[in-house]
Amino acid sequence: MAPPELPDTATVAGVPVDTRHWIGGTRVASVRDAADSATAATFTDHSPIDGAPLAEIARGGPGEARAAVAAALEAFPGWAATPPAERARSLHAVADGVEARADELARVETADNGALLRSHRRGVMPRVAHNLRSFAERLLALGHDDFDTRGHTNHVSWDPAGPAVLITPWNAPLMLASWKIAPALAAGNTVILKPAEWTPLTASLFADITHDAGLPPGVFNVVQGYGPEAGAPLVADPRVRRVSFTGSVPTARRIAAAAAENLVPCSFELGGKSPLLVFADADLEHAADLAVEQYDNAGQVCLAATRILVEQSVRDVFLGHFLDRVRELRQGDPRDEVTGIGPNIHPRHIDRVDGFVRRALEAGAKAVIGGGPNTELGGTYYLPTLLTDVAQDSEIVQEEVFGPVLTLQTFPEGDEDEAVRLANGTRFGLAATLATGDRARAERIAARLVAGTVWVNCFFVRDLSAPFGGSRQSGVGREGGDWSFDFYCDLKNTVTAPGGWEGARRG
Repeated sequence: MAPPELPDTATVAGVPVDTRHWIGGTRVASVRDAADSATAATFTDHSPIDGAPLAEIARGGPGEARAAVAAALEAFPGWAATPPAERARSLHAVADGVEARADELARVETADNGALLRSHRRGVMPRVAHNLRSFAERLLALGHDDFDTRGHTNHVSWDPAGPAVLITPWNAPLMLASWKIAPALAAGNTVILKPAEWTPLTASLFADITHDAGLPPGVFNVVQGYGPEAGAPLVADPRVRRVSFTGSVPTARRIAAAAAENLVPCSFELGGKSPLLVFADADLEHAADLAVEQYDNAGQVCLAATRILVEQSVRDVFLGHFLDRVRELRQGDPRDEVTGIGPNIHPRHIDRVDGFVRRALEAGAKAVIGGGPNTELGGTYYLPTLLTDVAQDSEIVQEEVFGPVLTLQTFPEGDEDEAVRLANGTRFGLAATLATGDRARAERIAARLVAGTVWVNCFFVRDLSAPFGGSRQSGVGREGGDWSFDFYCDLKNTVTAPGGWEGARRG
């Protein structure tokens, strides 16, 4: 008996969402042939808020991957030849669509990934539109002054590279996707987006928005599904010219190996295990506020400063302020305005987070607050946790947990060398946060920290004009500003001989 046909549209938070792929300007369902009959044509997307199923999503495989790359390749010459001003206008039109549907996008994404609805409404969705507009404007300003070499004129230009595969994570699905989509499209590339399988819904809505904004068919495509089934054939396709990935180090290694076969440039934004250094001369109440911010999005933030390093003499005072603030956090339904921390993304992820904490406690760590799932709420809610008595070489200090779990270590009074040693003492180098009242100290410490971004007495202030990325195993390359165009383009230098064209013809 044939399986029942599933609807092509699901209603999520009152919003209709198409559950099919978007390929070549057309909605495409997944169909498996006889040789591939063991693989389901759909997968179920669940909400982390209550575990309820949201939709049956088309499950992409090699066929959909090939079709999406073919559509992007076909659309590439026309989009690449589109004048920059017209490409910029298209991005602004997409941004208009995002703003018009911002509340729908916010409601759907909260249902899909469990982040706070108020954050999606007030910050995240406006940032999506801002990303699009910012790169549209930067495209129009992109340029390099011509320069002279022995009377010859050098002219630098940024040529579109070709189809780009963008693989995005589940912790901020649409915002982080737009961070890649905007410069890729502005540069003149065509795009195949592979959203995370745990949060595919707003990518589908975004495809509708690009269509309504008039993007030509094939310029923007979406293939849904699992990494091994859909992502792997996309990054291995020899027709692809750029791959950008945000996610884990192990997955990045597999992507890099596949892309290397075709010498395809990759950009990776990977894990973090960032420090928050608190010196005795800091405003300790403000430092405690910075520390509590690390529980944002239930700790599912790559930039989070999960390792708190405090000067020994102020440990107890700092800890008192910190605990006072954590106890004020309300955990619960992310759709409620009063909620300060919502659920984690998935039962498998909760098991992973709890595994880190249980092993740390077994190894001698102490839970000052939290230390396990929220048994009152159940599901994927994990208590904000702070662990002390942890060794620098312990798993909980060295590995990214990606949940609401912080560690607290101390360094001797006035010992900047030890503070820096602890801060730099992991394989990561994505970000660092520094709390101090001494400007000279801030400059000294910031210069020594291994990190792509250093925040001094602040956190999570990001400007699209600034370079963003990680050192060590936190990533490869930088995005933002002209660095994004440097990645998504092939830079060309055209050298013109002196003496006028008449002499050149005679030669």
